[in-house]
Amino acid sequence: MRAVVQRVKRAQVAVGGENVGSIERGLLVLLGVGSQDTASDLEWMVEKVTGLRIFEDVHGKMNLSVVDVGGELLVVSQFTLFGDCRRGKRPSFTAAMEPDRASKMIDDFVRIARGAVKKVDTGVFGATMEVELVNEGPVTILLDSEKKF
Repeated sequence: MRAVVQRVKRAQVAVGGENVGSIERGLLVLLGVGSQDTASDLEWMVEKVTGLRIFEDVHGKMNLSVVDVGGELLVVSQFTLFGDCRRGKRPSFTAAMEPDRASKMIDDFVRIARGAVKKVDTGVFGATMEVELVNEGPVTILLDSEKKF
């Protein structure tokens, strides 16, 4: 699994002009599922995202997680995180998991995250979405369950 995690003051996602998910202070998680991902990748990603210490403590040091600060998550599926642009100029998405299985993995991520974070909202899997955010910092972290970066 791959994720782009952004610390936000607020974020929202809309489909067809209608707001389908929004959060206040917390993390926007753009989440992609690879064709070889398993339950262990899923568990690793949930633990990593909810435990990332990227919120400031009283001393101004990034030392607190989204759970520690009572923050929220907005999870938006994004298969394009598995786009391979090494050859040519058109990305190949063959490394992305097929939609039916990927949708279930995203749902499982959200279900598990809801056990740790007070509010978890989502986009709509497979839809064309409009994502708005106010990045706080800015702080943006890239995660890969295969630890490629």
